[in-house]
Amino acid sequence: MKLNKILKKWRVIVLILALLISLISINYQFNTEGVIIKGVEFNSTASLAGIPTPSPNIAPTNYEKIIAVNGKEIKTLEDYTKLVTESPNNQALRIQTNKNSYAILKSNASSLGITVDNVPTSNIKKGLELQGGTRVLLKPESTITDQDREDLIQILENRLNTYGLSDIKIKKANDLSGNKYISVEIAGATKTEVKDLVASQGKFEAKIGDSIVFEGGKKDITFVCRNDGTCSGIRECQESSEGQVCIFEFAITLSADAAKKHAEITKDLDINISSQGTKYLSKTLDLYLDNNQVDSLQIGADLKGREATQIAISGPGIATTKEEASQNALKNMNKLQTILITGSLPFKLEIVKIDNISPTLGSQFVKNALLIGIIALIAVAITIFIRYRSLKIVIPVFITQISEIILLLGFASLFKYNLDLAAIAGIIAAVGTGVDDQIVMIDEIRAKGSESYASTVKERIKRAFFIIMSAWAVGVASMLPLLRAGAGLLTGFAFTTIVGISVGVFITRPAFASIVETLLEE
Repeated sequence: MKLNKILKKWRVIVLILALLISLISINYQFNTEGVIIKGVEFNSTASLAGIPTPSPNIAPTNYEKIIAVNGKEIKTLEDYTKLVTESPNNQALRIQTNKNSYAILKSNASSLGITVDNVPTSNIKKGLELQGGTRVLLKPESTITDQDREDLIQILENRLNTYGLSDIKIKKANDLSGNKYISVEIAGATKTEVKDLVASQGKFEAKIGDSIVFEGGKKDITFVCRNDGTCSGIRECQESSEGQVCIFEFAITLSADAAKKHAEITKDLDINISSQGTKYLSKTLDLYLDNNQVDSLQIGADLKGREATQIAISGPGIATTKEEASQNALKNMNKLQTILITGSLPFKLEIVKIDNISPTLGSQFVKNALLIGIIALIAVAITIFIRYRSLKIVIPVFITQISEIILLLGFASLFKYNLDLAAIAGIIAAVGTGVDDQIVMIDEIRAKGSESYASTVKERIKRAFFIIMSAWAVGVASMLPLLRAGAGLLTGFAFTTIVGISVGVFITRPAFASIVETLLEE
């Protein structure tokens, strides 16, 4: 009878509806077979085959999922990697997803230009500490406006997406002194990769003598060959005094204006003949990246005064072994291709702080957080039972705690908020505050008095809520400065705590009061 009475309380109905919305937002997945497409490199074979690049704001469970390659079922990340790696070059691969089917010609690149990952179990977005990756806090070396920072963020997003990195989160950050920062979080990237891509200005110039022929960016370069063995790759490897050296080469297409500039600069150059009888122009095409010369290319005599639009760019990769030199050359090529496509940053950036967390450590953080959460819930339930010796009190408290956690996770899923360690700490703080408030209400409702229960219970609940609302106001006020403190590193804790205690005060506390009021009435 009391259960029916409880379920008819409007405050309890509001709580149930909020829980249903949260569970729908979380969207827990029981079937996690296959792999998801988390990123598609610009101008790659996958991109040219029509595979769309996922939106940065897509819900984790809505990623396009690869379910088969050449008719063979894909259940795990290992299945996909093995099939793609073992497939011979220049062979067409038929990729079947849950949304479409694509035919991709595999070149000499093993990744096809696709970044894949395991299928997520829910819409809860994990922060850096929980999934692994690199976080960089950047500060412009010169004073910039808010619009300048927006432009920087846009260029950084374009550069990192073009490089093929996925799960990129770039956001503005400030401190209490008014300094402007940019926080970059990238899953699955090494510390070196991120440092090179976000800290370097990426100013590319191709010069003949002191004259600039073309620069990186869409103004001068209309096409950059990537992930296509016919126009990009390792040209040769050989021994040198520095160890093994591998040379990469890829083709680019210049704009009409850049081609005219090339013709104008080369028309008056002399022609030299090498010892092998090959004719070259008297000056070389020198390539500079951030004012450092990375390569110098001979210009064929047939290009003198011509508006050449097809140019081959090359550069080295050096290491002690041939395999390492080849890998270094590919990394250098990918970075240079990215900068040629996206252009340079308008301002130099200083790295204030850089953190790197391995995926294994992130997975361990998740397990530890779950374990600690379960232990805390059990400990609270035991403590309350020892204090009140009544399951009528313990069970509602336990249910309310679970409800608050579900509501917070549902909120994070609905608004695509990333849960990191700071946010988890905020959830724990909010739930802990909730237990305090529930004990205040229990003590007020159970207080002995000469008046009848029915006539005094509402007054007692009002007194309890006065205390609870005062504590809520103080809690929110104390968290507001933390939203901007620490260059945004404490934002997760402050924001989650504010949302948690607000959800508690306006949804779970009223429902808890109605439940306990009904259960404890004589």
